[in-house]
Amino acid sequence: MIAHRSISTRVRSLLTGLAALLIPMAVAAQSFNHTERALFRALKRQPNALARLTYLNDAIPSLSAPEQRLALQLFASAESELGLYDQAILAFPLKSRIPPDVVLPTAADWEARDAVQVITRLAAGRRLVMINEAHHNAHTRVLTLALLPRLRALGFNYFAAEALTDDPDLMHRGYPVNASGTEYLHEALYGEIIREAIKLGFTVVSYDAAGGSTQARETAQAENLYRKVFAKDPGARLFVHAGYAHIDKARGRLGSVKPMAMQLQEMSGFDPLSIDQTEFLEDTLSPSGAYRQLVDRFHPKGPVVLVRRGDGKPWSDQPALYNLNVILPPSVSLESFGDESRYGTRLDNRTLLLRDTTRFSFITPNLNLMHRPGWLALEGQRSSYPVSTSLCRTTLPCVVEAQYLDEAADAVAADRYAFLKPNSGSKLYLRPGRYRLRAWGEDGKTLSRKIIQITGTRVSAQP
Repeated sequence: MIAHRSISTRVRSLLTGLAALLIPMAVAAQSFNHTERALFRALKRQPNALARLTYLNDAIPSLSAPEQRLALQLFASAESELGLYDQAILAFPLKSRIPPDVVLPTAADWEARDAVQVITRLAAGRRLVMINEAHHNAHTRVLTLALLPRLRALGFNYFAAEALTDDPDLMHRGYPVNASGTEYLHEALYGEIIREAIKLGFTVVSYDAAGGSTQARETAQAENLYRKVFAKDPGARLFVHAGYAHIDKARGRLGSVKPMAMQLQEMSGFDPLSIDQTEFLEDTLSPSGAYRQLVDRFHPKGPVVLVRRGDGKPWSDQPALYNLNVILPPSVSLESFGDESRYGTRLDNRTLLLRDTTRFSFITPNLNLMHRPGWLALEGQRSSYPVSTSLCRTTLPCVVEAQYLDEAADAVAADRYAFLKPNSGSKLYLRPGRYRLRAWGEDGKTLSRKIIQITGTRVSAQP
């Protein structure tokens, strides 16, 4: 029998009680104390995201409230890296600070338009386009992936991603490996963004800077982008994928700090088209809040931009900071936790690790199916492939991941899913092609492997 530690009652209450205190940019916009730096060092020693998730789960009760907020964001980012997308959103409900004088658009005066089409139109005369993400919410990466071919067709020839570090072989290799960037890059959709950018012919550049104050980081990011792109190639057109307020063209969300985009505009002379995806974002299952009001009014089916009826002007709640807000459709479901009643446990939408040996005392007739969000299909570009804990060979927790067969063993996975409970099933979402399917545990050791092939909507396994 496998030894499992259950998440403590204290951690459950912390996860719930701290939700109202969570603020955006918790990592990006603060300096760190001794305990927080020790936490980062300890996480760096963990061999993989599953081990980091376990470490954070055990460490949270001993941290102070500010340290717990940081740990919860890191916890959610690890879940996202492991393909637990809904769980990550519910574990770290990002609370926006919308200006109190903002009046939300109404359907009488505004209409929802496809974000890809609107942004493509607005980018036509620009030299610089910037879009942000919430690091733990991979749904905010879908639009970047969809925009890459559109902007390349417009003549954009450089793509910069915050999660990248220096990897001199990246462009020649054609895909990212684990050492190509930070943990954010290890999430499967981020890996797809880098693959697509290289395939389309973008020159892919890194630009992030570590250490120092928040202001020093913003300045270094802007200087790196200017030096690597515009100073080197005066005719360059640049598409930047960044986090949170780095894309802001004025002070505000970072207090007195001058954001990266603001400084890059000063250096280059180019006014960026700045696109925000984090102000109005699904954070909980609550029917209230500004995001839910916009969803109820405009019913988005995919990423949308609100444009004014008559002149087509896009809506921004803070136009001095960014040009427009993107509204993503709701995708979170409690079905991502499976049928909790089957195991006699109370469903807590922020209880993500159920590590209890009693869960192995019986096997139910049917798999406990863990739902994953529909946007993973990428509008039909990827097909679902069923996976289950049978691949884990009785070891839990475990990760089942698919890697492109022609890529190295340390390549960022095409998709992955972490099983935390026994007798469970879920799906991977994969493009047509051949893959190595591998299951591995907390120690990173392989539990099972096989070769699979995805052909359209048909899948097959090969020995």
